[in-house]
Amino acid sequence: MYKHILFPVDITHSSEWKQALSVCIEYAEAFKSKIHVMTVVPDAGMSIVGQYFSKESAAKVVEEVKQALHKFVNDNIPKNIEVQHIVSTGSVYESIIETAKRIDADLIIMSAHRPELKDYLLGPNSARVVRHSDRSVLVVRD
Repeated sequence: MYKHILFPVDITHSSEWKQALSVCIEYAEAFKSKIHVMTVVPDAGMSIVGQYFSKESAAKVVEEVKQALHKFVNDNIPKNIEVQHIVSTGSVYESIIETAKRIDADLIIMSAHRPELKDYLLGPNSARVVRHSDRSVLVVRD
């Protein structure tokens, strides 16, 4: 039923992805799916911010994040599951939606924390993905 599962993760906050990861692995094993594990590096390209960072330093950050993502996969996902590593830059929710379309994901599995007041006003990334994506989204509460 699900051939391609997109699993966006912030690898720096394990408390936010542990439950969602176990669900993702369960689905991948049940449906023999490929997991596309992605993380997003915020874009510092805005002129006011970007002027302080060279293109080389931005590329270095992306490369370090790629290495961290590979380590995350090696440490947390069983070897019998096919995995693609994806590092994107830009807005988190927009990157998730664009990547889901690009890889033709059947399902997006992501975690969501308990909302705070600011989340009700601005909307967390998971809520934005649910609202704007044309793919099925399974949100796992932590």
